[in-house]
Amino acid sequence: MSKAADLANLIGNINAGSSTSGRNLLVNGNMSVSQRGTSFVSPTQSEILLDQFRNGKSHDGAITVTQDSSGPSGFANSLKVDVTTADTSIGASQYQHIWHRVEAQNLQSLAFGTSDAKNFTLSFYVKSNKTGTYAVVVGQNDNSFKQATLTYTINSADTWERKSLTFNGDTSGVINDDNGSGLEINFILAIGSNFTSGSASASFATYADANYAVGHAVNLLDSTSNEWLLTGVQLEVGQNATSFEHEPFERTLHKCYRYYFQEDTTSHYLRTSGTASTGDYYTDYHLPRPMRTAPTWTAEAGSDLNGHNTVTINTRTNFVGYVDFNKTGGSAGSYYSFNKVTASAEL
Repeated sequence: MSKAADLANLIGNINAGSSTSGRNLLVNGNMSVSQRGTSFVSPTQSEILLDQFRNGKSHDGAITVTQDSSGPSGFANSLKVDVTTADTSIGASQYQHIWHRVEAQNLQSLAFGTSDAKNFTLSFYVKSNKTGTYAVVVGQNDNSFKQATLTYTINSADTWERKSLTFNGDTSGVINDDNGSGLEINFILAIGSNFTSGSASASFATYADANYAVGHAVNLLDSTSNEWLLTGVQLEVGQNATSFEHEPFERTLHKCYRYYFQEDTTSHYLRTSGTASTGDYYTDYHLPRPMRTAPTWTAEAGSDLNGHNTVTINTRTNFVGYVDFNKTGGSAGSYYSFNKVTASAEL
C-alpha cells in the first residue's frame, strides 16, 4: 500500500469515527506474545495458543500450532498451523478454525445498536501452500451470536498476501459496555457441509449453522504437507484497511497481561511463623496490571517443600495484586519456595 493510499484510507476511517492511534481493536495481532510457549501439539477445543488466539476443532486429524519466526516485511512472528495427521474427509458437522475474542467495552466506538453503527474492516496477512477460498466469520456474542461471514482467496502458494474484509455495522445489535466478549473472529481452515449450505453476508443476521462458513472451499487438513500462517491481524473502524498499527512489544505484552499472566521463577518464598510449624503461611504477590476479572490462579511448588502440601492460592481482591499463597505444614521459621505462577482471566 502506498503512503498516499494509506493516508486516504486513514482519513476515510477518521471520518467514520476512528482515530490515528489505537485504531487496532485487537490485541497481539502481530503474534509477538506467546506466554504459554511457542509450540502447541494437537491443541484441544478452545485451547489458547499464542496470546488471545484460540484453537477450534472437531475432526479426525491433528495439527501443531507454533509461534513462527517468519512473516511479511515488517513482521518478526506469525501463527503457524501445521497439519500432522490428515483428515481427508471432513464430516458434515466437523471443523477447524483459529479464533480471537475482542472485549466488549473496547468496541463501543462501533456504536452498534444505534443508527450511527459503524462499518469495520478486518485486515491480515496470510500464507499457505493450499490456495483457494477461505471463510472468516464474525460473531456478535451479546446478541445470541448474530453472525456475518465473508471470504478471501489465497491466490499464490507459499506467498504472503494481505487481505481486507469490511463488515457492516449493526444498528439493531448492541455490544454491551462491559468486560465480556463483544466480537468473536473465526478464521476457518476446514469445515463440514452443515455450515456451508446457506448464504453469506457482510451484515449481521441471526445465527444459523447453514450460513456460518458459506463459500469456504478448502480442507486444509487433507494432507500433512499443508500449512497456514497468519499475522498482522487488525480490526478498525471504517471501510478502509490501513497499514498495520505496530506498537512497542512491552505495550502489547501489557495488554495481554489483562487476560493472562505467567511468570516462571524460583525466586518466590513462603516463610512460616517463628513458632508455629503448621497452618497457613502467606506472602503477597503483585500482578503487573489489573486483570479483566478475578483471575484463576495456579502455582507450582518448589523442590524444597519436602513433601508438604502443594502451594495453593487465596485471592484477597477481585482484580489486582495482593494475593496470598499458602502452604500447610512445615518447620517453624523456615522458608519454602514456589515456582511458576499463572493468573488467567481470559474472555
